[in-house]
This record gives sequence, structure tokens and C-alpha cells, in this order.
Amino acid sequence: MRREKFIIAFLTSVFLFASTAAKADESFSLKGGLISLKPSGKFGVSAGSMGGSRMDVDNTLGFGRDNAGTLEAAFQYGDLRLEASYLPLRFNGSKPLGSSITFNGQNFSAGHQVESYLDADILDLGLSYYFLNFDDLPARVQLGVEAEVKTIRAEVGMKDPLLGVSENDSAILPIPTVGLRGRVALADFLGLVCRAGGLAYSGNHFIDAETQMEFSPIPSMGVYGGYRYIKLKVDHSNVFVDTSFSGPVAGLFVRF
Repeated sequence: MRREKFIIAFLTSVFLFASTAAKADESFSLKGGLISLKPSGKFGVSAGSMGGSRMDVDNTLGFGRDNAGTLEAAFQYGDLRLEASYLPLRFNGSKPLGSSITFNGQNFSAGHQVESYLDADILDLGLSYYFLNFDDLPARVQLGVEAEVKTIRAEVGMKDPLLGVSENDSAILPIPTVGLRGRVALADFLGLVCRAGGLAYSGNHFIDAETQMEFSPIPSMGVYGGYRYIKLKVDHSNVFVDTSFSGPVAGLFVRF
């Protein structure tokens, strides 16, 4: 809970800092919504030079869908757009193992019911530059490049309740990404937003793509809905995560 309060305070500070320099052609927005993500892929933890099993999050561990809250603050001035967002991912499962596995140096026996989880907090700070920005047409058209730094805190854990054995490990890793962002809107009434970005280095990568439809019956607020896809690979500090998440997102926004 303390971490979530810190993230909310951070995003609020970004929004308030931007608003202190307000000028006529600036805009500010806050978005809050819910996202429902289905995981697929593998994770594992090794202990030093000892190898570790890489387990399928669905077939082996029985991870289900996660419904999480999202928060975004954005500040736009002319062709530039600054954004900060936070997404907490919480997946867990409970399932008997089909075969023995090794997790963080601990053996978990076949046939035992194990409880496992994958948590990933994603804090995103990005800057976009619209090289196309037409607001004097019947439809507003924006297209630009986007650079982001995604700081990821990933934690994985496993427990055998029968034997009272549990293991967990975590890693914190900043991953920069580059991509494109575009928006087509009929004034402020109806808009389509699309973005996609990613980057890979040192065995780690992050791919993030999303499309949203915004409906604003009044200029200062509205609703949005869309779909998001995230591909995350972290191979760092003995923690291995190679998973993807995808699902619908919907929420409310205010704009000034």
C-alpha cells in the first residue's frame, strides 16, 4: 500500500508541476481506468550458478486473468507531450505440479499443490514529439515519435503449503523504449489514439502497444476504451521472466 501511495503522489506531482506553467495552447489530462490482462509465457529463478526451472504461467502454475487499475497524467505543449503512468500487475495461481521443478535453489515435488505469483509494477515516463500536428483540418491529425523509460519491479514467488516451503526473488530494471504515437480526432468529441514502442538490450526487452477510442460529450471530460498488449522479458539478478499480457482497458479522463 505504501508503494501505491508513493506512485499516486508522484503522478499527481507531475501533473501539478506541469499546470504551474500553463499557457493558452497547453493541455493537461488525467486518466484513470481498469485493465483486464491475460498472461502467457514463463518465469523462473536460479540460485547463483545453480540452474532453475522455467515454468509456464498457465499450464504449469495456473495463473488467471488480472484486473488492475491504471493511472496516467499527461501534459502537452504544442508539438511536445510529457506523460507519466503507473500499471501494477498481480498474477497468482494454485495448481498441483505435473513434474518436479527447482525454484531459487529449492526443489518442489511433483504432485504437490503449489501457490505461485508474479508481481510487476511498471512506472512509465515518456516524451513524444509530433512531427505532424494538424489542428486546422476537419479532423485533427497528430503523428509523432515517442521515447520512454519504463522502470519495472518484478517479483516472483512460490510456496508449497504441505511442506511449508516458500521462495521468492525480485529485480528492479529500467528499460528505455522508442516508438510511434498517433491520434486522429473530430475536434475534442471523438478521438482514436494508437501507440507502439519497444527496445531490447542485454537479454531484456519490453514491447508495449495500445489503441484507445476516446469519447468526450463535453470538452473537459469523457470516457475511453481500448486494448493493450505488453511483452516483457527480464533476465536479471537470477530472475527470469518472459511473458506477455493482453486485454481490454476502459476508464474515465479529464482534460483542461
